[in-house]
Amino acid sequence: MSRFFLADLHIHTCLSPCAELEMLPELIVARAQELGLQIIAVTDHNSAENVAAVVNAARDTSITVLPGMEVQTREEVHLLTLFDTLEQVASWQAQVYANLPPLKNDEALFGEQLILDANGEPAGYLDRLLLTSTFFSVEDVVQRVRDLGGLCIPAHVDRPMYSIIANLGFIPPELDVVGVEISANIGPIEARERFPQLVHYGLVADGDAHRLREMMRRTTLKMEAPTVAELSLALAGAEGREVWVDGLRSGATVC
Repeated sequence: MSRFFLADLHIHTCLSPCAELEMLPELIVARAQELGLQIIAVTDHNSAENVAAVVNAARDTSITVLPGMEVQTREEVHLLTLFDTLEQVASWQAQVYANLPPLKNDEALFGEQLILDANGEPAGYLDRLLLTSTFFSVEDVVQRVRDLGGLCIPAHVDRPMYSIIANLGFIPPELDVVGVEISANIGPIEARERFPQLVHYGLVADGDAHRLREMMRRTTLKMEAPTVAELSLALAGAEGREVWVDGLRSGATVC
């Protein structure tokens, strides 16, 4: 039986050097509860080190935490990569780490990258640079995530930087994605007017939250369960699953 889920699928923790130190697991979960969210995704830059801490912080709540990551490709495109399990995201993290350039983080320039243990306690600082491109192409990321049983969503496609449309000029029609993310700066109608190709993709709107106040509740999903497989169906508008953004049906249109 289908249910309705409010979701924010793009949330950073204090591991992302551009995020505030307030982005701690218990505060993220508390803010999600204030907003009435049922699904959130942890999507730090090129790392999943803090996912387990947020999963554990939400364990006794009604919130499902999707383990994820925001990956930067060699084309400087940001892609949300979402999974159902910690084991899947750990496998993905190993691949990403093996394909990051061996650069050290400059905390004075980029900010601190705070690692938390599974209980949400500080465990140290990650010294490898996360705010950089991996060696993966867009196509590499989409295929590798699919092979692990995950879902890939191009991030903030309306932005002039780090988006697939800005950097490639378009979304390759052969790319195996069913949905894209729009930013807080645009609504679904305007997005599809500005970028007509988006008619072929389901839309989600997320906070890309680097601060607690940036978390939001713009996306509603009609699904049978809070899983990436169900999310994929909702974005495709398939089998009775649906997605709304700002109260407007925003699933893909088959043309």
